[in-house]
Amino acid sequence: METFYVTTPIYYVNGSPHIGHAYTTIVADAMARYHRMRGDEVFFMTGTDEHGLKIQREAEKLQKTSQALADENSKKFSDIFDRLELTHDRFIRTTEDDHKRVVTRIFELMKERGDIYLDTYEGWYAAADEAFYTDEEIADGKSIETGADVEWVAEASYFFKLSAYQEPLLKWYRENPECVRPSSRYNEVVSFVEGGLQDLSISRTTFDWGIPVPNDPEHVIYVWVDALTNYLTGAGAFGEDDAKWEKFWPCDLHVLGKDILRFHAVYWPAFLLSAQLPLPRQLFIHGWWLVEGEKMSKRAGNWLDPHAMLDEFPLDALRYYLLREIPFGNDGNFARTRLIERHNAELADNFGNLVNRMTNMVQRFAEGKTPVASITPEDKGLIDEAQGAWQEIQASLEQCEIHRALELILSFSTSVNQYIQRNQPWKLAKDAAQTERLHSVLYHALEGIRWIALLLSAFVPDASAKVLDALGIKQEDRTLAGLSWGGLPSGQAVGTPPVLFAKLELPEEEEAKKEPKKKSEQKKKKPKDEPETPGKIGFGDFQKLEMRVGLVVSAERIEGADKLLKLAVDVGEQSPRTVVAGISKAYAPEDLVGNRYAVVTNLKPAKIFGIKSEAMMLAADTPEGGLELGCFSDAVAPGTRIG
Repeated sequence: METFYVTTPIYYVNGSPHIGHAYTTIVADAMARYHRMRGDEVFFMTGTDEHGLKIQREAEKLQKTSQALADENSKKFSDIFDRLELTHDRFIRTTEDDHKRVVTRIFELMKERGDIYLDTYEGWYAAADEAFYTDEEIADGKSIETGADVEWVAEASYFFKLSAYQEPLLKWYRENPECVRPSSRYNEVVSFVEGGLQDLSISRTTFDWGIPVPNDPEHVIYVWVDALTNYLTGAGAFGEDDAKWEKFWPCDLHVLGKDILRFHAVYWPAFLLSAQLPLPRQLFIHGWWLVEGEKMSKRAGNWLDPHAMLDEFPLDALRYYLLREIPFGNDGNFARTRLIERHNAELADNFGNLVNRMTNMVQRFAEGKTPVASITPEDKGLIDEAQGAWQEIQASLEQCEIHRALELILSFSTSVNQYIQRNQPWKLAKDAAQTERLHSVLYHALEGIRWIALLLSAFVPDASAKVLDALGIKQEDRTLAGLSWGGLPSGQAVGTPPVLFAKLELPEEEEAKKEPKKKSEQKKKKPKDEPETPGKIGFGDFQKLEMRVGLVVSAERIEGADKLLKLAVDVGEQSPRTVVAGISKAYAPEDLVGNRYAVVTNLKPAKIFGIKSEAMMLAADTPEGGLELGCFSDAVAPGTRIG
């Protein structure tokens, strides 16, 4: 069995979590879930960084102990991670005893190697960043990169001989070109190290909230030595759990933001080289989330609180958007309209509608059970496409390109929808001679759904679980290990899952921005003497009418009502709408099923013959006194808007 050790940075407890923290941890969670489904033994760690001058100063200002403030703010992170349903194996805190022991041990190893010495430090220090800056890196009393205030510090300090590791680091980069990704960040790190490294101050005497330097308790260990070492603590509390250490170290994937690139890609491997420990296999660096095009900040009033996001959006929708919207490594722009559009178009209309249609067809055409299948060349095409997509998805996830993997999964969902449209099971169901073909089409469509649900499980886990429940897939069979076509057992009961992705509505002001009225369409002021024209409406009135193409999935007569039929009509939503239509004199129920008609979908529901009707069919009178419904070909997808 392969192992997979993935980490996030540990988050500094000087403030509350924001959407950037959620994003980093969701990415790591998705990779952990994926590797578990591959059959790997996974260790996923996140947590909080709790020492340093910044915490001590904030605690003093609030008249609290540093530990009390750390406890309070660490809980904010653990609480939101619980609500995000993250699957971390350990939530580490740097105030825990095993971590303090490991930090002390690493410090001693580096000192024994001759890489730590005592001297006097003078320079610019930013408490907000817990970082030192050169004269070239500051302007107007602030860090150019982060904007944090800097102050001149002069004190006795222990130093780490970072300068001695310039060539060893460059050698590591050259021999492991995938060690820092994306390539733009790799090039940035190499350029920085090639420019020369200075020794690093790694202790403080001006505050005491930290881990004491061994045998010199007047000094506390620099917070970045403390924080980075958490990865060793998690992998078996280095030196304490040898079996776990040997299993999980070196770390397979550090997921982190670009603001802490230097600490992880320069300082961290240098510390490990000094301690003569293996280096991590890969660091993947993501960008920042902007909000409506601007950098997120409380001062700007665009701070995105994950709790507020979860109050507004379903968890699957939020996860999908964060993972799908941008190529991993780039900066992203968080826009509610984009989240809603992706959710509605890609999850609800594509995959959700596919599941709804097929599970309903199995109820109607196969007695609610997975049928037996044969394989025709048409079916083989779908199978080949599934296997090709799976190969590409694996390759994308090996490169941590989650956005690309999701694109491929949804593309395959589109292919399954197209397979259904080509084979038209609702028409096959009308011909008893086509029963075998009908059952094969239903089976292969359901098997496609099983594959999609499994492939999406790491990214939209709640909805995927509902689909697999409906298909009767046991927990032990929800795996990607050995994924092959035909794994769905025949004769198994198929249920209809609850709504997977309820449509999200754009705020009214966003709809107005999205579809601005042309000047020519705006209402013109009429002269006082101009009468209203009866029977005519403006374009704005027409826009109020929502008409969509509806696929009739079932139809039946209503007992006691001569003219009425009860229809179930798929209008591109998670569940068909019930429509009561007075058309039984013109149409038999069996003539309607599988055909597409024009449907008005935004009328208020009405009770007709005791049945709630949720839409209206559009029909025209014929010269003979009959009715004819507005009809569309199979080329038009259910839910397509008319107008």
